[in-house]
Amino acid sequence: MIGRLILNHPDAARRLGITLIMVLVATALFTLNISSSWLGSIIPGSAEWLKGNDSIGRLISAVVVTLILALNWVALRQLPRRQQVAGVWIELFVLLMTFFYSFDLSFAFIAKKIGFLITKGVTTTLYISAISIVLATAIALAGAIAKLSKNGVIYGLATFYTSLFRGLPLLMQIYIIYLGLPQVGYVISAVPAGIMALSLCYGAYMTEIFRAGIQSIHRGQSEGATALGLSPNQTMFLVVLPQAMRVIIPPTGNQFIAMLKDSSLVSVVGVWEIMYLARTQGQTEFRHIEMLITASMIYWLMSIALEYAQSRIEERFGRSDKR
Repeated sequence: MIGRLILNHPDAARRLGITLIMVLVATALFTLNISSSWLGSIIPGSAEWLKGNDSIGRLISAVVVTLILALNWVALRQLPRRQQVAGVWIELFVLLMTFFYSFDLSFAFIAKKIGFLITKGVTTTLYISAISIVLATAIALAGAIAKLSKNGVIYGLATFYTSLFRGLPLLMQIYIIYLGLPQVGYVISAVPAGIMALSLCYGAYMTEIFRAGIQSIHRGQSEGATALGLSPNQTMFLVVLPQAMRVIIPPTGNQFIAMLKDSSLVSVVGVWEIMYLARTQGQTEFRHIEMLITASMIYWLMSIALEYAQSRIEERFGRSDKR
């Protein structure tokens, strides 16, 4: 019956769906105890009544906010797609900044510390992340080829490696490498320990991504390359991998962004990266939230830069699909 309604009366079904969504949003806002105090500041004389009728006030507030969201949706839909995206980003960013502003932050303290946070923390974070990305990519490529090998020994080594480093938490891996290697006579400093842990951990995850990407290429491509006289290595690096990159890049880009953020875990062994400095600098004047918010914004900006680079690389390897 519902399917017949949608087919015979699509406009009515659409309006019914929109109404249902609005009811669900209003119900969710009311359940989350949305405040009605802001209505009192907008409508003079209603503050006392709203305080005495809290449930009704919250219900009115939920309905008003839902209507505002619906009108905003309609207004954005009138714009071209590019402007819609820009509008959504601007609105959500303003809401985020308003949320942060409600914390009563000390912007003078942020301005005093942000320079050191960038010059020392960002530099160290990017240094660790860049080296880890290169090493993890090399490990992943070698691991993927090993998992596709018919040699049982090589395949066993690759599967054991991926199972171990995907099965252990990254924080535990950092501790084991930093504290465990000295037990067998190899003393390692904090930065190399962090790089090793990130490289091995994300190399294991990316091994599966590379393997899936390579296997997505039809076997006929390899057979055609062999028929042309190419060696197995030439076939892999000149024929298979360039085509597999279209499948490999999107999830690999996500892993790089995750690695950038997970580099904050190396702070537990005393590396002066962004998270470590944010925590220690905030302790000086008990301004923890200021430093944590500043660090989070820096991580976000670096992630946006990686997202942009990923999109450009995807565009580069996806050109053949547009021809």
